[in-house]
Amino acid sequence: MGEGDADALEDRCRLDKWLWCTRFYKTRSLAAQAVAGGKAHLNAARVKPAHAVKPGDQVSIVLGGVVADFTVVSLPSRRGPAPEAQRHYRETEPSRRRREQFREQHRLAELSRPRSDVRPDKRERRELRRLQRSQ
Repeated sequence: MGEGDADALEDRCRLDKWLWCTRFYKTRSLAAQAVAGGKAHLNAARVKPAHAVKPGDQVSIVLGGVVADFTVVSLPSRRGPAPEAQRHYRETEPSRRRREQFREQHRLAELSRPRSDVRPDKRERRELRRLQRSQ
């Protein structure tokens, strides 16, 4: 392996490792499962977890039910604290607006949902379960 090959390896990183290092997933195996399960795409294509990521690539991830799009800015050398991890990617503007809109809709739906002031007791919980099963 020549010196040029070592430089080529340094400007690439596995997709699952990049997702883990940038703190999108808590473990690398969860990141690999997400990629294999189709929850993360690279350049609008479904790829395997070991696929190489390089600066300039577009990564799409399903976060909380909404697709978020990110541009790879740089490759992390380690999994560090969140502020350090955030320097390695930029979220696209349409993605950011879409996630904010979803968050606002979710907040409004939560406000309109009826809630009681106290927790249901054992009898009320059983009635609620019976109602949910019948629907």
